[in-house]
Amino acid sequence: MTATTHWPYPRWLAHRGAGHLAPENTLAAFRQGAAHGYRMFECDVKLSSDGVPFLLHDTTLNRTTNAISHLSANASASTIAGEHPWATLAQLDAGSWHSRQYAGEPLPTLVNIAAWCLANYGLLNIEIKPTPGTERKTGEVVARRAAQLWQGSAIAPLLTSFDTAALTGARSVAPALPRGLLLEALAPDWLDTAHALGCVAVVCDHSLWDASSVTQAKGAGLRCLSYTVNDAWAVQRLWDLGTDGLITDRVDKFSPAA
Repeated sequence: MTATTHWPYPRWLAHRGAGHLAPENTLAAFRQGAAHGYRMFECDVKLSSDGVPFLLHDTTLNRTTNAISHLSANASASTIAGEHPWATLAQLDAGSWHSRQYAGEPLPTLVNIAAWCLANYGLLNIEIKPTPGTERKTGEVVARRAAQLWQGSAIAPLLTSFDTAALTGARSVAPALPRGLLLEALAPDWLDTAHALGCVAVVCDHSLWDASSVTQAKGAGLRCLSYTVNDAWAVQRLWDLGTDGLITDRVDKFSPAA
């Protein structure tokens, strides 16, 4: 898949499900995004200590779960998510931090999200978010599981990561799944890196796209996506530049049909 071939994904993606309106990276957030008409969702996936892919953005559990109070009986317990087995992570409340309405919302596994997407005609951008030290393994496990879960599906998930080792791992086990390189800065070798990883897209901080960078990416056969786009002026600028997709928190503000 290159920029000159069919691109099956919509122009708008709901960030972390719909992380502004509901607890990010939960099924509740996905349902909110769908309720606002969104068909594609971005989420972060990492591994439990026993190798279960699940949704969480941060390295630690502190910000978006009740891990500190839940694990307090063991004063020495780490709050690094990847250091806990899934049986422990599955007991956490990942909703109360957002609002009382979502108290008790659990962390979902990749299996949970895949089942929801496939049942509801949703598309997925999986950001591979490794716990430090598990970069390649996380890419391998997430990509292998995604390939199994979406086997036979008309549109595969888009795998992205800031981490080149994670993308290398993903490519090694599931080369047919499309990949995108996430960037927060444009290093001199950004295009070479994307090509070396076999990527079909580059996903940048939206401020990095300008006429020159878009032309370079398109000329190299790459799609141009942006995060996290929450302001109307930025939306218009990026459409005028000819970029291909916007990831937003504000599913309540922007119509995905626009």
